[in-house]
Amino acid sequence: MDLDRLVVFIAVVRERGFSAAARRLGRSQPAVSQAIAALEEELGQKLFVREARAAVATRAGEALLVHAEKILDEVARAREHVAALGALLEGRLSLGTTDTLACHLLPPVLAAFRKRHPGVELRIDTRPSPVIAERVAARELDLGVITVPLGRRVDRLRLEPLAPQRDVAIVPAGDPLARRKRIRLAELAERPLILLDATTSTRAWVEQALAREGVSPRVVMDSSSVEVLIRLVELGFGASVVPEMAVERARGIAKLQLIGVAEGRQIAVATPETGASRAAEVFVELLWAERTG
Repeated sequence: MDLDRLVVFIAVVRERGFSAAARRLGRSQPAVSQAIAALEEELGQKLFVREARAAVATRAGEALLVHAEKILDEVARAREHVAALGALLEGRLSLGTTDTLACHLLPPVLAAFRKRHPGVELRIDTRPSPVIAERVAARELDLGVITVPLGRRVDRLRLEPLAPQRDVAIVPAGDPLARRKRIRLAELAERPLILLDATTSTRAWVEQALAREGVSPRVVMDSSSVEVLIRLVELGFGASVVPEMAVERARGIAKLQLIGVAEGRQIAVATPETGASRAAEVFVELLWAERTG
């Protein structure tokens, strides 16, 4: 059913005449008559009768009026809803990221997004990067801010590098290595290691880097939390490799730059291969603005 014909039909009912409806709509009377005739032919019912120079709705016309008004109201609401989404007045954004990035990179971006788009519900899922990547690819999340390479292939995913991921070695403050500023990863592996667990991209990166040097690390503990790793190193349980941003304010540890390790770790934006939602696009714009600030 043509929506424009319904608009004309309602105008004729309200104005009780074809000429008055034409003036209200800014159309010619023949155009109004043609629209009503086409609607009557489509429905197989007479919609108006003429009484004393007025067009009066028949019972079929009265029945159609109820539905026509509801239809046009729903269409108007649908248009308003879609327009609101385009302007990000409402909606939802589901964001996946790691604990470290959620704590140390994203807070100012999250605050800016909330301030500009208070009507958008924001949900944050913190998990290891490979898990977030898979959830974004499956469209279970709108957007991911993760660390790559992931250590495994994830299809149906678009990755956009955002910034280098700088990783550092950390040892207890009382360790003899604490007097140094740099260390090779293979040398660090002579210490007991406390690493992120096997689901993380960092663990895969460390193990692959050591494997290239023919070193088998002695991992005495692992955890999904960088904060837990840092605390365990402070307590003297071993050494670790963590993102540099996570230890900017840490005490009780020494930070050493890693040398002899191939560059290439990146913080990246992950979106579904089929395209990002409008909310995700706006968040990424804010993320880039914060980074280039």
